[in-house]
Amino acid sequence: MKVFKFTAVALLMAAQFVSAQFKQTPLPYAYNALEGSVDAQTMEIHYTKHAAGYVNNLNKAIAGTPLEKESLEKILSHISKESTTIRNNAGGHYNHELFWTMLTAEKNTQPSDKLTKAINETFESLDNFKKEISKAGADRFGSGWAWLVVTPQKKLVITSTANQDNSLMDIAEVKGTPILGIDVWEHAYYLKYQNKGADYLSAIWNVLNWKEVSKRYESAVK
Repeated sequence: MKVFKFTAVALLMAAQFVSAQFKQTPLPYAYNALEGSVDAQTMEIHYTKHAAGYVNNLNKAIAGTPLEKESLEKILSHISKESTTIRNNAGGHYNHELFWTMLTAEKNTQPSDKLTKAINETFESLDNFKKEISKAGADRFGSGWAWLVVTPQKKLVITSTANQDNSLMDIAEVKGTPILGIDVWEHAYYLKYQNKGADYLSAIWNVLNWKEVSKRYESAVK
């Protein structure tokens, strides 16, 4: 009888693991691939501890509820109706899954002509855009994110959010499709930069994946 009980529990746990709604996407680069801008230890801890915690806690929070059948974007769209636990962890999972794609070991990627044109029209120049979004990150009090968002009117807007909020949430002050997100939580940079968050925000441009940002922009404005 004891063996049967143990087996039943093990099968139940395995079933819950297999049916978990959300999973982490493997990093598209090694932990040390971004050295010089983001150190290997930070990348490993950030991915395996912080980001993994968000997806695991999200899956626990939605287990056995109708949310198991919804996409992450759908959950975010009515997040005001959900618990703080779901809000924090759904946002944390979405934001980090996007953030990993914002970074690349490829050198000197550039925004597409279409995105460059939109940035120049909205922010005067690429350099000015970098200054403005870096300022949005530096001015974020406490933990949060800096974003480049495509609004429902197909316009580019720089914004920032607290904690793990984002512009897909129905509670967001600025709503739209995030195409570039920069994590400004201390865990994203503190091991290398300590209290010099501005240095981290400056270095992030050395590993920014403009190809991915451009792809997201062109999809958002279709």
